[in-house]
Order: sequence, then C-alpha cells, then structure tokens
Amino acid sequence: MIRMIQIKSAAHAEDYFNEAFLQAGYYINEQESPGQFRGKVAERLGIAGPATKDVFHSLCWNLNPVTGQPLTQRTTENRTVYYDINYHCPKSVTLAYLIYGDERILAAFQASVQETMRDMEADAQTRVRKNKRDENRLTGELLYSDFVHLTARPVDDTNPDPHLHCHCTTFNATWDEAEQIFKAVQFKDIKRDMPYYQARYHKRLADKLMALGYSIRRTATAFEIEGIAQPVINLFSKRNQEVNRIAKENNITDAAELDQLGAQTRAKKKKDISLVELKQGWHRQIAELNLSERDSTGGTKQPAITVTPQQCVDHALSQCLERASVAHERRILAAAYRHGLGIGISIDAITNAFQQDKRIIRIQDGLKLMCTTHEVLAEERRMVELAIAGKGQCVPLYSTVPELTAIGEHATAITHVLTTTDRVSNVQGGAGTGKTTLMKELVRHIHGAGVAPVLVAPTANASRGVMREEGFSAADTVARLLIDPEMQNTLQDGALIMDEGGLLGVREMAEVLQLVTDKNARLVIFGDTRQHSAVVRGDALRILNTVAGIKRAEINFIYRQRQECYRKAVEDIASGNVQSAFERLEAFNAITEIDTASLNALLVSDYMSAINNGKTALVVSPTHQQGEAVTAELRKTLREAGRIGPEDISVTRYINLNYTEAEKADTRMYQPGLAVQFNQNLKGIARGAIWEVNEVSGDSVTITGPDASTLPLPLDKAYQFTVYRKTVIPLAIGDAITITRGSFDRSGKRLNNGQSLKVTSVDDDDTLVLVNPASGIEYRIGTGFGHISHDYTTTSHAAQGRTTDIVLIAQPASTFAASNLKQFYVSVSRARDNVHIYTDDKAALLEHVSEMGDRQSALELMGANEASQSIADQLIRMDKSQAHHTKIKTPQTEQSQRLTRRYAPEPI
Repeated sequence: MIRMIQIKSAAHAEDYFNEAFLQAGYYINEQESPGQFRGKVAERLGIAGPATKDVFHSLCWNLNPVTGQPLTQRTTENRTVYYDINYHCPKSVTLAYLIYGDERILAAFQASVQETMRDMEADAQTRVRKNKRDENRLTGELLYSDFVHLTARPVDDTNPDPHLHCHCTTFNATWDEAEQIFKAVQFKDIKRDMPYYQARYHKRLADKLMALGYSIRRTATAFEIEGIAQPVINLFSKRNQEVNRIAKENNITDAAELDQLGAQTRAKKKKDISLVELKQGWHRQIAELNLSERDSTGGTKQPAITVTPQQCVDHALSQCLERASVAHERRILAAAYRHGLGIGISIDAITNAFQQDKRIIRIQDGLKLMCTTHEVLAEERRMVELAIAGKGQCVPLYSTVPELTAIGEHATAITHVLTTTDRVSNVQGGAGTGKTTLMKELVRHIHGAGVAPVLVAPTANASRGVMREEGFSAADTVARLLIDPEMQNTLQDGALIMDEGGLLGVREMAEVLQLVTDKNARLVIFGDTRQHSAVVRGDALRILNTVAGIKRAEINFIYRQRQECYRKAVEDIASGNVQSAFERLEAFNAITEIDTASLNALLVSDYMSAINNGKTALVVSPTHQQGEAVTAELRKTLREAGRIGPEDISVTRYINLNYTEAEKADTRMYQPGLAVQFNQNLKGIARGAIWEVNEVSGDSVTITGPDASTLPLPLDKAYQFTVYRKTVIPLAIGDAITITRGSFDRSGKRLNNGQSLKVTSVDDDDTLVLVNPASGIEYRIGTGFGHISHDYTTTSHAAQGRTTDIVLIAQPASTFAASNLKQFYVSVSRARDNVHIYTDDKAALLEHVSEMGDRQSALELMGANEASQSIADQLIRMDKSQAHHTKIKTPQTEQSQRLTRRYAPEPI
C-alpha cells in the first residue's frame, strides 16, 4: 500500500530525519539503508545522491541548500514542509526477502517504488495566480529523499517484526519553467489519484515478483505471494494489529487520525541488536507455531487465472460505470490494473487496451480526463427521448380545475398535474414540505377523473411501509411493477404516481418511461433532486429536469420544522446557501465542535436527555463505521438506564459487501465463509436461499447449500445473487433493530427493507419476538435470520423519508469523505424540534458539505464539451430525428429485457 502523510512543522521534519534515519545503529546493524535525494528538482539543484543531514535540514526550512537563500517565494508559518509518501510491501513479500533470503526482492521493491515516484513526478503541478489567473500548471518536477527500512516498530518491548517499506519525503518545491522560479507544489491531485498510483505500484511489484518465479494471489487490498502461510503472515503483523486494536478501542476510523495514532503509539526502534540476531529470533517464532507441512507452505497452489488486457478494461468499465455515468480515467485504469494483479500482462498492455477501446468517450476537463461510454450515453439518450416524445401527447385529466382544498404552492402543483398535456410531470418538494398531504388530494382528484392511479416507490420501505401507512394501501415497488404483467395492465390509459423518484437510476427510469408509453399512461414523479439519488448509475430525475426539460411544480414552504430559526436553516441548505445555514445553526447552538475522543459520549448524553423527555431521536452519520461506534456506546448507556435488557444474545448478521457485478464475477473477490443469497431461482438453487462459499480455485467458486450439497457459483449470473460477510451482533430485550433486506417472518408476514422494529422477547427455541412500534404488529424470526442491524444510528441515505423529534448528527473528520450537500440536507432536515451536529472541525465540515454531490451524466459531459449548444439540441442532432416532435416507441433489445428481469433483488 501507499500512505501519504502531510508534515507541516519544519522542526518536526528535522527530528523525523534525525531520529528515524540518522541514528548510527540503524546502519551499523544493517537494519536500514542510507537515503538518496532523487527527482528532477534534486538534479536541477545538483544535490541528487546520498541524503545528508545539512541538505535535508535546509530543505525543511525552505532554504536552497546550495545558496542558502529561500527556495520558494513564500515561507508561511503553516506551510507544508513535505509529504511522507511511504510504500509498504505485502507481508509475504517481506518474509520472502528477510526470512527466506531472496535478495532479489529488494531490487524489485526499490524499482517499483522509483517507477511509481516518477509517475507522480510527471503529474506534479503548481498554482498559477499571475495576471488574475486561477489555475494549476503541470511542472513535471519533484524533489524527494527515499529511505528503505526493513523492520516495523516493536510492540510491547519485543523485537521488531520484519517489514520492508520505503519513506519518500517529497518536499514542497517544484520548478515552474514558465515563470523560471521554484514554487510550492500543488499536491491535491496527486493525493486524489493515490489509488491510481497504488494500483500501478502493486502491479509493478507483482509483475517483477512473477518474473522472479513467484506466484501471486490477490487479496482484498493488495496481494500476497503463494506459498507463504497465512499464520506466518499473521505472526509478523503485530504492529498493525496493535494499531488496529487501539483504533477500535478509541473508535478511530479516519485515515489521518490512524496515521497520527501510528506515530503516537510508535516505540523506538532497537539499536542494540543486529539483523542476524533479528532473523534468528524470527525463525524461532515460526518454529513455535508448529505448522504442518501444508500450513507452512500456504496450502495448495491455486490454478492460474487467464485474463487478457481487454478483459481487464472490460472489468474496470463495468465496475466503475455501474454506479456512475462518468468516471475519471485514472479510476478506471486503477480498477483495470488491479484486475490484472498476478497475471502475466503488463501495465502498458492494459493501458494500451484502454486507450484503443472505441467504446469509451473521453472528454478533457482541465487537467483531468473524464470518461463515459457510448452505451451509457445511449441509455441516457433513450430515457430523455422517451420523456421528450411524451410532451403534448396526453389529453388533460381536467379541462377546468376542480375545487381544491389545497392552497398556495400545493394548489399550483395539483393544478399542473391535472391540466398538463405532457406524459411526464414532476412535483419537486423539499424535505418536510407536505408532499404526502398533496399526494392524497391529487390521488382523490385523479380518481374523480375516472382514472385509478397506480402508486409506486423505488424502495420497499417507502412503498409498502410509509406509503401504505399513509393510506395508499396498494402502493408497491418499482421493481414489482417492472416484472408483474398484471400490475402493468392496470396502467392502460391510466396514471402512475411515483414517490421518491430521485432514488431511481437512469436504467430503471427508462424502463418505466417505456412502460407508460406502451400503456398510454401518464407519469407523475414526486421527488427532490436536492436529496440523495440512486445507488445505481444516473441521477435520472435531475437529467429529466435539466436535459429533457420536463416541467416541474415546486413546493418549498417547510412544515416539518416547528421553530423558525431551524426552518430557515433548512431552507438555506435547500437553496444551496450553506454558509448562511451554518450561521443560523450556530445561532441556536446546533453545531458543537469537540475532540473525537469525547464526541460520542456527548452525543449519547444528548440522546438520553431527548428520550427521557419523551422525545423521539434519530442519530445520523455519513459512515457505517462512525455509526457503529456510536451504537456501541449508546447501547451501554441504555443498559445502564434499564432501557434494554441486562443480557445479550448473539444473533447472526449478514453485512452486504456491496460488490458490483464486475466484482461478483471475479473469483478473487471470494474467500471461504462468505455467504451468497440468491435473488432468483436457479437450477438446484431456490430463490432466497443462502449458500456458503466453500472453496475458491482458479476460475471457479464452490458453494455449499443448506442441505450440505455443493455447486459451482454461477459467476455469469452475478446480477442474480448478493454476497455477504457473516458476523454476529449482540441483541437484548428492548433493542431497536432495522430489517436490512426484504423477507418474511416465520409465519409468512412480510418484512420490508428498512423497517424499524423492537425486540420484545426471546423464546426458548431462539426465536426473536419483534414488534412494530407504530402498528403493534408482531413478528417472529430466528436468531439466524441475518438481515438485521441495530436501529440507533443510520446513514443519511437510510434516513431519507424518516421524521423524528430530534436528530443528532455525528460528523467528525473521519466522515468527511462521505460528506456533501445532499447528505447534509437530508441529515439536518429529519427533525421537527431540534438538530444537534457534532464535529471535530467546523471549518472543514462547512467546506465538505458545500460540495453538491451530484453525479455528472454522460449527456452533461458531452454538453460541457460542446458548450455552444444545449444538451437537448445535441441530442436531437445526434439522433437526426426530431425526437421532441415525434412519438417514439423504443423497441426493447434483448439486453434491456434482461435488465428488466433483474428487478427481483429481494422478495416482491
């Protein structure tokens, strides 16, 4: 792996060099190697070669080591001194070098590091601000010193474990040829593209090891050498295990905090022991494992997997464009390189296959190259064409608007839907604006026009849960509609009302549009493009608004928030004015800045105060990791307060690994013990059955069924199953839980994904008795049911559609990668009475939640490339048929029919 750590203190940087690299014992006992200055800036300065203390210290203080003058123009107090870009070997590679004595490995490792550093150097940039410009310019020059280490830090006063790694201290200086001066480096894009560099580093190292005769097996994060036993790898991972243990105990999940934790818990390296003595100790530790012959060699060698460069590209496109319409070129290449690990094809071969692939559309966006495919573009075009073709094609439901109960924005929206001649209409309502009340009156008037509307929503909880609870007793999922001919027939010359339409992807929206076109029905989409969109590819509703020009009626007045100051803050977020929203939130003390170690305790205290005062409360966090940390502390407090039982039982939980279809088709993503649940009937496998991965061998995965029978996993039908990791969670009487996959209880009662329940008792036969707090309906499931989790915290995606009295948002820096405006809007708007936001960095939180979070569509990418034309005009030009003047009925291809058949991810 590669880690990139920012160093901002010159004094600390000097100490780092003195303590880590210059202690004489390091070199005398042969544990470490002297460093080297490298890079084009080092050559330009004439300092390339062995790293010396004086030169290193000069660079730390931004001084030219030759002239003694400032190296770059500015030396600010809080400047970045350098980035420590450190490269780590897979543990088995270290062991092959230091335990089993293959000296060739060191050269392979060093070459892989240097080649990857040259990649980064070629991408080096500096900021350009002269003449009112605000851009970055490529410079292609860096200065860094590299230091190879052979051991990890010791743990518990033991001798250190073997660990081959290299620190590349990359100084904040580059040469700007255009301005003929040294300037600070703009590291932002290098940091953003680190997964790309890491993929190239791993691929290079793996290829060099294969050239030395080793076989490679891919792991979840990198690779290992075949033949090095896993128990031996685990034995010499003490330092990593120590850091992970301390991180877990302190609920630390942020990468930067983990880096700091590593430094804070770092013991001094031992100088009074030679490398020979270390090796003797390592061999003794291996002998003490008492491994069998099979264990000591790592088990049976896996059959080789045959993959071509084109298949690597195919895999990468499938993986990267399953959940986004547009991807950065480097994200796709990183996935392609990773797919090629352990296979005898070069980086250049994969890169060439990618560059020559005619399916890919490439658009330059500044210094980035963004990509989509003709297939994705055609998919979006089809959806837009169907929507445009429906304009003016329907007779209004009413020529004269009936008497309405609604007033204001609600009345305007209802009038729009009842009188439009367009097949597709949209009611966009912000969070808490009374969409359900509006929908009830709209449905009544549609019935009054002699039409029985069909009501659907993308999720089971929204349709069979919320909508049915609101009185729409026949509401069902979009998935059910798309596979049920009987339900489809009820649409003939009718109306389809879709709630939460923003959660539908392009593929599904196109199928819905095709259906209403075929049935001569109209489609009314309720949704808010400011909230979360579909997990799958395409922000369909936003594209229909911005590209297809579907008219929408907006309802913006908020009824949910009872206090004006809170309501105004939500209105500001909805309008994108996050700075003003922050000021309003701070005015009523809604944002608390607190150190990470104390954050969860304060949140739990506020949660308990809320429920003790008879309020409902919901905890929201952008990440599952942060949510689980809060849940653990909250359950402890609930138990102390007598709100959950004194004893836990262990209950099976299946955690969805969220593999893409490309990942599910890759045998290297599997390991024994993973669970596979089937969404459709297959030969020898019943729908809903859970099988366990038994063996992974080459191109095949063997699974074992409930009756102990074995079958090969049908990798070519990846869309028909879901992969889970099996674990356990503690449950007690009184615990709140949520269902994580639609299913049925032991008596056949339906359980919807996202449904909230409470544990009331546990029977002698290990049956959990659950109750729905809202309806009082009782359910019974076994402790092995699996599709459950605690319901004290949730992500903003799962919280969308929920309402509570008080919402508490845990949003420390560790969650910022998953933070954006959509997430913040959904989170903050959940409550009626109050919101509490907990963070360890207010300023950084504001910066991150100001980002929109919209995913660029393929049509928008093309439109950005041809700014002189509207996207709709380009669409018409590309199609050469006046789509908006013609009623289009796009025939379903075999592929689109197959996609339609996918709509059974859980029991309908």
